[in-house]
This record gives sequence, structure tokens and C-alpha cells, in this order.
Amino acid sequence: MKLSYKPYTLQLRHVFTVSSSSRVSTPIVLVEIEHEGIVGYGEASMPPYLGESVETVCRFLEKVDVKQFNDPFLVEDILSYVDSLSEADTAAKAAIDIALHDLVGKLLGVPLYKLLGLNPANAPCTSFTIGIDTPNKVAEKTKEADEYKILKLKLGSENDRELVEAVRSVTSKPLYVDANQGWTEKQAALDEIYWLSEQGALMVEQPMKKERIDDIAWLTQHSPIPIVADEGIKRLTDLLEYHGAYTGVNVKLMKSTGIREGLKMIHAAKSLKMKTMIGCMTETSCAISAASHLSLLTDYADLDGALLVTNDIYRGTTFKDGRVVLSGLPGIGLYI
Repeated sequence: MKLSYKPYTLQLRHVFTVSSSSRVSTPIVLVEIEHEGIVGYGEASMPPYLGESVETVCRFLEKVDVKQFNDPFLVEDILSYVDSLSEADTAAKAAIDIALHDLVGKLLGVPLYKLLGLNPANAPCTSFTIGIDTPNKVAEKTKEADEYKILKLKLGSENDRELVEAVRSVTSKPLYVDANQGWTEKQAALDEIYWLSEQGALMVEQPMKKERIDDIAWLTQHSPIPIVADEGIKRLTDLLEYHGAYTGVNVKLMKSTGIREGLKMIHAAKSLKMKTMIGCMTETSCAISAASHLSLLTDYADLDGALLVTNDIYRGTTFKDGRVVLSGLPGIGLYI
């Protein structure tokens, strides 16, 4: 097998603002693994909070020696080796994981969901994300998302209620709310959650700083709607340690090191009676298509990362009336 990679920059359609930062682009690294003339595709996306960069990803990938493996079907051996090379670098590891799963599916001539024994008829609707902005801009972005049946609203600013009211001025669609650790006081957060529930919010993601685990557990105990971990649970070990503090978990390939561990996290969360969500970063249709296969198992899906950019270089998973539509092509399902 041969590994190759190159940096790329995704340009966002709108300034993307969450409680802690704003950005107009996201750096990624595109990865290919080739075996006997067949190529598997992957990517690493590096939003600020992961702590990775093009430089760290490329430095990690430089250490990876896939040539030592003659059989790409030894997925567990290969990805265990990759994971052993460092404690962190989860997005870099995810890029290899996605490319390897794509390669294996192509070599067998079947889509990933068939390899996993999943039914594409179980595909959920994705939410569409509305970043923090002025109320007028939030209302405009909401109108642009007319095709999507669920909205994900970023909160955690000083005018949260104004933003919710701006959305409600143009639609009554259900909401996923993501505070991105932006709320600071637990009773005020609980009051906000009760109000959001009355406004049609179905769940709240990462309401407070991930380190404030006791306060989050208190919110989970008292909240009328599920409290879902994002920054607070990255990998399987985090899930096992913190599951009692949250109602659910947002599994993202860039956090979990990819499909292999993401799948383990979903099954573990289900066994712990937790809600499951498959999420994304700002990504091309490569990583979105990979994650979309796992959406067949989850309660919630937030797979709009490629819809938020202007220069996606792949085609794969699409959406019809907001619902995930897998391409049916081998591997993760990309059109190249």
C-alpha cells in the first residue's frame, strides 16, 4: 500500500461563529491510500478546538508506514498500529481510517454500509447549522435552509434568546441547540434549557465547559430534554468515563480517530442507554460520506459540513428533503 496526502483549504459560505471563535475557512489535509491500482480517499479537518493543524497532521502522516502491510483487509492491525504512534492526532488518524475503509469497500465492490450490515432505509434527516450572527442574518440563514427539516442553532452568546426568536420569526421547525461550552452558570443554563424546550428544542449539546462535569451532570439530571456531549467526549475511553454526566454523545470521526472507533462508541453508548448523534466538522463530501454510513445507527444526525463550504472537491452522500441519501457506490460512496 502507498500513502499520499496534500493540504487544502475549505472556504465557508458565511462567517462561521460559535461561542468561542469565528472563522471564514477551515484547513484540511486530503489523504489517499493506493493498493493494486485502487485508491481509497480520506481527509483530516482541523477546526480550532481540536488543537491540530496542517503541520501537525502532515508531521503525523510522515511517520505512518503503511507499506509494511501487504493486506489492506487487516483493518484492525493497521489502525491499531496507526493509533499507537501518538496519544493525540485524532483527525490525522481519522483521515487514514476513512481512506482505508474506502479502499476495502472498493476492493470488495460494496458500499461501507453493506460491510457493516446496515440498512440504508434507516437513514435519518440531517440538521442544518445556523451559526451565531445578528438576528437579521440568523433569520436570513434560516430561510436559506428551507430544505432541511431540523435546524442546529449555535448559542452561547449574550443574545441567545434574540437568536432563537429570529429563527422562530420565520419557521417552527424543531431545533438542536449547541452552546459550545458557552454557558457559565448552571441554574441560568437550566432556566435557558426549559425556555428552549418550550421553543421546540429537542436537545442541547455541550452546554458548559467540559471540565465542569459535576455541573453538567446536574443539568442532565434536571433537564427536560437530552444533554449531549461534544467537546466533553472525544473517544471511547471518555465515553466510558463520563457517560453518567450526559444523556447522549455526538460522535465525530475527527474526534474519535475515524469509522472504526466511532462505530465502537455508538454501540457502547447504546448499551449504556445513551442517545447517539453522528456529527461533523467543516468537511468535504469525503468525510461527510464516511460519517453518513454510521448515521444509519444513530438517533440524531448533523452532517451538513460540506453544505457550508463553497469549494467541495468531491461528490458523495446527498440529501433529499433533508434526509441522508447514500450514493450506493463502493467504499464510502464518492464520485471521482
